Amino acid sequence: MSTDTVALPDSAAAASQPVAPAAGTASQIAFAPLKGVELVLGTFALSLATFMNVLDTSIANVSIPAIAGDLGVSPAQGTWVITSFAVANAISVPLTGWLTQRFGQVRLFTASIVLFVIASWMCGLAPNIGMLIAFRVLQGFVAGPMIPLSQTLLLASYPRAKAGTAMAMWAMTVLVAPVAGPLLGGWITDNMSWPWIFYINIPVGLFAAALTWSIYHKRDPGPRRVPLDVVGLGLLILFVGTMQIMIDKGKELDWFSSTQIVTLAVVASVSFLFFLAWELTDKHPIVDLRLFGRRNFTTGTLSLSIAYGLFFGNVVLLPLWLQEFMGYTATWAGLATAPVGILAIILSPWVGKNVSKIDPRKLATVAFIGFGLVLWMRSNFNTQASFETILIPTILQGAAMAFFFIPLQAIVFSGLTPDRMPSAAGLSNFVRITAGAVGTSLFTTLWEDRAALHHAQLSEAINTTNSAAMQTLNQLMAGGYSREQALASVNRIIDQQAYTMAVTDVFYLSSMLFFVMIVVIWLSKPQPGAAAGGGGAH
Repeated sequence: MSTDTVALPDSAAAASQPVAPAAGTASQIAFAPLKGVELVLGTFALSLATFMNVLDTSIANVSIPAIAGDLGVSPAQGTWVITSFAVANAISVPLTGWLTQRFGQVRLFTASIVLFVIASWMCGLAPNIGMLIAFRVLQGFVAGPMIPLSQTLLLASYPRAKAGTAMAMWAMTVLVAPVAGPLLGGWITDNMSWPWIFYINIPVGLFAAALTWSIYHKRDPGPRRVPLDVVGLGLLILFVGTMQIMIDKGKELDWFSSTQIVTLAVVASVSFLFFLAWELTDKHPIVDLRLFGRRNFTTGTLSLSIAYGLFFGNVVLLPLWLQEFMGYTATWAGLATAPVGILAIILSPWVGKNVSKIDPRKLATVAFIGFGLVLWMRSNFNTQASFETILIPTILQGAAMAFFFIPLQAIVFSGLTPDRMPSAAGLSNFVRITAGAVGTSLFTTLWEDRAALHHAQLSEAINTTNSAAMQTLNQLMAGGYSREQALASVNRIIDQQAYTMAVTDVFYLSSMLFFVMIVVIWLSKPQPGAAAGGGGAH
């Protein structure tokens, strides 16, 4: 599920130039704010494009079992549909600044929407998992500039004094999408077919692109030639790509007993070292790694990224468990996971308004305690858990989300000068999105490993000398089952128990890690009155 958030209203006024910090440009051209019908339609067009982008992340979560079953792969392999999008998206985020300057912000934003639509159409037509992943990579890559540029254009549309209002409206769009995504995705999967979760982007995207271009094409500062760190970009793609493939295929290939995994690990390690050396010495690095020399940036980015990896991994895991082992349809899995945005929508404006008045470390602590408690509640789930039992932690999780992104962004950007905001926004978001993809892969692998362990232990405990097991077998056989069918039914019960015990193990581990992360937050020293800038978070 997506957890996209926004730049803070308190800091948004400082970014009301046509090119916001997240876009990473140095343009100083200013345009007069929009008025009347143009302002309304412009806000609607930008919000619609943003909604489509964020929706496409959360809408796929509840459809993974259907996609995996239809394409003949395991649910774990099905999660590559999510991780491939995230990795490509993470790689394209640092490129947003260069692309904006090279092509112009309005041209780039409109082109991103159109290419996103084309990629969505290709995803729906994909005949196998390999093609679907390839098209999701394309979709994630072209989606990178959309979120930060939507903020850029929106801030330039409003007077400086109303920048906070503009970003509050943008926040509502981004927070509503995670609510609608699972509901819409579940309904489409159950009543139509999974390709339609991609096809619905076509009319929405084309309308948003046409409306955006008609209003904003005259408000583009225009392209200009700027250098691109081609070597750095190549090393970045090689490092992140090989690392993600290694994590995704590790369990399938038995990790380091496989020559392929060892090769991927070596390539990822070597390319990462070369990437570090190159970026620290190049005049125009694609990411400014020197930012990690700043205490607040390092602790804020580390906390944000690890916590997001924990959060997103669990968000993907929950609907998988519900559909595979609790008998939920995609629609009901969506209903169980969608309300996460309700309290986030209610509380986020208050957090945004007060983050410059209250120590952001305190607000982030509230978020981590909230996530820790929610995941602890989930660690007590069992196969008899009712819909209400599953729903309550989901609703409470929304409150933790409201206190999560905004204060942590405040810490990340605290003390940075405006000229360093673009690099900080690109780098922090790259690390965060990558952590989400890695978290998803690691958690699905850990889930399967723990399930295998629990299955072996339960099978050992339930044997032919066990009177309860014999009684169950006899009852099934008396009901018309053959011995093989009866044993298969018992094995299914064992599977359900094993995977439920495994998912609660993951929830418990995540809960403890969130409590540990509180310590990391307090290693930072944000400046009094600091507020997040940079935007572009998604």
